[in-house]
Amino acid sequence: MGRVSGKVALITGGATGLGRADAIALVREGAKVCITDINVAAGEALAAELNATHPGAVLFLRQDVCDEQAWIDTLAAVKAHFGGLHILVNNAGMVKIGTPESASLEDFRRHQAVLSESVFLACKHALGPMKDSGGGSIINMSSTASHLGYPVFHAYGAAKGAVRSMTKSVAVWCQMQKYNIRCNSIHAGAMETAMVVNATHELGMTMDMYHQSPQGLGKPEDIANLVLFLASEESRFINGTELLIDNALTIQ
Repeated sequence: MGRVSGKVALITGGATGLGRADAIALVREGAKVCITDINVAAGEALAAELNATHPGAVLFLRQDVCDEQAWIDTLAAVKAHFGGLHILVNNAGMVKIGTPESASLEDFRRHQAVLSESVFLACKHALGPMKDSGGGSIINMSSTASHLGYPVFHAYGAAKGAVRSMTKSVAVWCQMQKYNIRCNSIHAGAMETAMVVNATHELGMTMDMYHQSPQGLGKPEDIANLVLFLASEESRFINGTELLIDNALTIQ
């Protein structure tokens, strides 16, 4: 217990799926957490659930991660409420099926806005508050789609590839500026979330395809355990790294 005690975290897309699991793990280990999402009902419900067992530990804010002013306002609210920021988890996501020929320009731009531009805005505006708080850890959710060719997830993979690159730039920049802020990316394979289930069904496939190992499909808690490690001082020498969590998918 207490692996991130005294730290303040912000998790985008934190109301459901991987973000929800991240919030539960960080609160359990002593962090104060701001959950942001456009799913207000789920976000408020999770905040109430966690505050019932850890009074005052969680703040929920509605946030459109594509809106730059929303980032400025959200970070100001986190600082006012908790006093600082040490952990940033850029988790907000979406996916829409589309090949190199069928994906529309509108869909491509939407993926870039939600998955890539949001990370740009997050890092741009969070570095100052994190530096003022003494430093910390930025954790960007990328994907195995940034390593492999997934034609049906063409726009998604392109955006996640941008996250992979930005992560390294931010890590080096913070080191050059002596900010004491680390930045790493997580590249997950198929996880048991509504987004994966819905995409699989849209493609006319069954979830059985993912159960080719004794472990079956990855769980949100598997990602949360890695997020917790990267958020803690246990990973203090891990910086600018891309961490695959895919049960050997990318090496087959």
